Amino acid sequence: MQIGFYFDQTRCTGCAACMVACKDWNDIPAGPEFWMKILYNEEGKTPNVFVSYLVRSCYHCEDPVCIPVCPVNAITKREEDGIVIVDSNKCLGNEECDSKCLKACPYGAPQFGPEKGAKMRKCTFCLDRTLENKIPVCVQTCRPRALYVGNLEELKEKYGNIREADNFKYSDRTKPAIIFKPKKKN
Repeated sequence: MQIGFYFDQTRCTGCAACMVACKDWNDIPAGPEFWMKILYNEEGKTPNVFVSYLVRSCYHCEDPVCIPVCPVNAITKREEDGIVIVDSNKCLGNEECDSKCLKACPYGAPQFGPEKGAKMRKCTFCLDRTLENKIPVCVQTCRPRALYVGNLEELKEKYGNIREADNFKYSDRTKPAIIFKPKKKN
């Protein structure tokens, strides 16, 4: 089974509640490290302005390119659900590693904190919550109900198999586990 995200871009207001909840739940200190980001796109001029938001976290790709490039095998993919996890204890850290995982990921999911010797970390799909049959905190906190999770095949059956959205480029190589209801430009 592959777990994945469904993102309704027409509903996202860019409120950043998912971002704040992620930082809080995972005890990520204030600063540049974000496991969940909101990308903003604005085009046009008044009165014809187009605005969209995009959630960007680890998309727990079906074929993650971060795994084979890690020199110490600190990144693995769980067979039972497809969640890509990092063993930060195995990671060489931001001073010794040349950041191949970060460079390989087309979505910028693997991250080092700013401190000296920081270990690589990223979205865990709230594995602690997932193991308790709870949804990730980013989904729980999304008030406009723009973000859902579930079995990727079931999400495709329910919402379709749209893999493109504004400000997102689907990678055929990595196959990110996300489908969309994209916001259309007028």
